[in-house]
Amino acid sequence: MASDERFARFVSLAVHDLRTPLATVSGFAHTLTRTEELADPAQRYVGMILAASEQMGDLLDDLGLVARIEADRYEPALVEAETLELARAAAELVGEQAAASGAGGAVRVDREAVERGLAALARCALLHGALDRVELMADGSAVAISPVTPETGPILLGEELKDLGAAAAGRLIEALGGSLTLEGERLHVRLPT
Repeated sequence: MASDERFARFVSLAVHDLRTPLATVSGFAHTLTRTEELADPAQRYVGMILAASEQMGDLLDDLGLVARIEADRYEPALVEAETLELARAAAELVGEQAAASGAGGAVRVDREAVERGLAALARCALLHGALDRVELMADGSAVAISPVTPETGPILLGEELKDLGAAAAGRLIEALGGSLTLEGERLHVRLPT
């Protein structure tokens, strides 16, 4: 067994084993919100626990995805999709700091994974670019994320590993046969048709 495959299996095992304690923490926090009348600041703290648990779950999903891709065990659930719909879904995952626009085109992708990947790239642009807002613009078989600061470009392209979600999104797009390129202040995510 090659070293890369062993490492991918190790990561898969770690992801699996970390889900149990995470589910316990999240489950008890949900139970508190349903069964107790919590006063502030306890209510705020439980909300923070739930948000952090969800974020940790997303990170574990990203790690698991990359491990499957690296071990050649990723089996995408390919469906026909429209890039404007993907951009809108990703913007919704990001929240008020993202908007979607443009004229979409037909692509064939793992819809849920690509939506999460586009959202991760948009979040990376926001966080590492110290931005207040980003736009996801559909243009045919591509989605552009803008603006992208000069400091953020290498992170989004996977040249600097500073954001797990962005790194996983890049590997996903490439595994599906797409590409990421930077043109000025725009990251172009080209998806397979």
